[in-house]
This record gives sequence, structure tokens and C-alpha cells, in this order.
Amino acid sequence: MLAKIPDTALPNLSNLYFALLALPVSALAVWLFSRGRAARLALDHPNVRSLHTTPVPRTGGLGMIVGIATSWFAAGVHLPFPLSVGAGLLALLSFADDRHNLPTSLRFLAHAAAATWLVTALGANWSTWLWPLAVLFIVWMTNLYNFMDGSDGLAGGMALFGFGTYALAALLQGHPDLALAGGVIALAALGFLLFNFPPARVFMGDAGSIPLGFLAAGLGLLGMVRGSWSGWFPLLVFAPFVLDASVTLVRRGLRGEKVWHAHKEHYYQRLIRMGWSHRKTALAEYAVMSGGSSIALLGLIVPAPMAMGIAALWGAVLIALMRLVDKRWYKFSGNLNDIPSPL
Repeated sequence: MLAKIPDTALPNLSNLYFALLALPVSALAVWLFSRGRAARLALDHPNVRSLHTTPVPRTGGLGMIVGIATSWFAAGVHLPFPLSVGAGLLALLSFADDRHNLPTSLRFLAHAAAATWLVTALGANWSTWLWPLAVLFIVWMTNLYNFMDGSDGLAGGMALFGFGTYALAALLQGHPDLALAGGVIALAALGFLLFNFPPARVFMGDAGSIPLGFLAAGLGLLGMVRGSWSGWFPLLVFAPFVLDASVTLVRRGLRGEKVWHAHKEHYYQRLIRMGWSHRKTALAEYAVMSGGSSIALLGLIVPAPMAMGIAALWGAVLIALMRLVDKRWYKFSGNLNDIPSPL
């Protein structure tokens, strides 16, 4: 794959050095935000959705955002203003939510406003039906990332694999700015994981998960507009999060439950409730993430029909894995007469 990367796609050496700063800057900032008074700015107290039993600082996302912003600025990464600034504003609003539990309506309104701003600014010739679909995609990705941030190492790992895959794909397609942007986020996530991999000493919080979800969708759409990849690519890269969150939401909605309320029914939550450790769960998810990333990258260099066939096969594998977790969960919970299909 690396042999196929055009020379014009490679960032210049000075920009690359500055991009690499994301790892140490993020690690240092996360460490600082997890100590003393900074740690007490936002504590995650156990609740009905939690899988931890003692208060943990949820300020790690702030450190990660500091690492991303610092490296983007130093490396001269050029992104649409609504993408970078929108992510920053969402981080600030989400930090306020971490501290004060803002109303759900206010948070969703902000997510929708940021998504609309970005889709409008991308300047693509969106059709009548594609424009609102793009906005909904960003809003959903923004929130599902937050839903999936409930186990040590999980959201940080998805950022490492997901944005790292964006970076490699952008290199393959000759877009160095997009590659730098994704690579910086992946390195910043690695810096965060040094303190969040099980057992976690600090959590990401909404200040980290919300902007990461926004960036996952925003960079995905930007890559589409710039011709780096097709619409299936971001969905395949982030499939472990997209499928888990989407299937869980649909199920709860069909049961008449309030889908925005806290719960512990995601697949990763069920694994831990059945006795898996946070570490084992994270490593299993990493295996799935790396598989999806590899298949997504393979899809960029093979003929389109073959790429769609590979994607469909991987989708079937994921559904089979979800089905297996379903069966074990309902056996564990004692309800053997109600084993729903994942889709």
C-alpha cells in the first residue's frame, strides 16, 4: 500500500514534525488535566449508565483537544473554518455540560447548528435529499460517539484506528492536508490512551467525545467532497461504533423507551456486565476496529464491485458477532425466549 502513495501526497518534513507533537502535547495536557484542581473541574460520578464504581476525572478530552489544536496550528493544517472552529466550540459547550449537565435540547440544537454550518460551507452541490441527510449524519455521528464512550480505552481506541485510517487513505489519494488532520487526531488519541487504557485514570468526557464524533463525520464528508473516498468509507471505518449505537437505539425505540436516557444496553456494556474486563473488551474491540480499517483501505485499491463485496462480507461478520453477543446476553440474563436479531 505504501508503494502506491504518490510523492505529492506526502507532507513536507517540517509539517510532519509539528504533527508528531500531537502525541507528547496531548499526553502532557491529559496528565495535567487529570491532576489536582483541574481533575476536580469535572468528575464522573457513577450512575445508571456507568461501568465504574468510584468518581473519575472526565477532563481527559480537554487535554486531547489541546494536543489536536496545537499540532494543527503548528503543522499549518488547512481545514474548512466550520470544521475546526465548530469542533472547538462543541468542545467548550460539552465541557460546560460535563460540569453543569446542560439541557438535552440545548446540546442537540448546538450539534445541529454546527452540522448545518459545516454542510453549507463545504460548498458541494448537495441535492435536495442529500443536504439534510449530510446534516443528520453529522449530528448522529456526534452523538453516537458520546454514547459509545462508556468503557476504558474504547472511544480513544476508535479515534486511534478511525482517524489513523483516514490519514492513510488520504495519503493514498494524494491529499496531504487531510492526511495530517487525521494523523494528528490519531496521535492525540494515543496520548490520551496512555492514561485511559484499562484501568483508566481519566475519562474523555463529553468535551472529548462530542468533538471527536463531529470530526469523524466532518472529515468523512470532507474526504468525499475532495474525492479521497466514497460515502461508504467513513461508515465502514467507524462501523463498530455506528452499528452498536444504531442497533441499540432502534431496539430501545421499538420498545417504547426514551432513547436519550442513560442505559447499559450497548454491546460493549453487555460484555462487561457478563464478566469481561475493560481490558479484554477494549482489546476485542480493537481487533474489530483494525479489521474494519484494513478492509476499508483495501476497498480503495480494488475494483468497485470487489470493494462492495468485501464490505458486504465484513458487514455479515459484524452482524454475526452481534448475534453471538445477543445469544450470550439473553442466556446470561435468563430471558431465553426473546433473542432479537441485531438488525
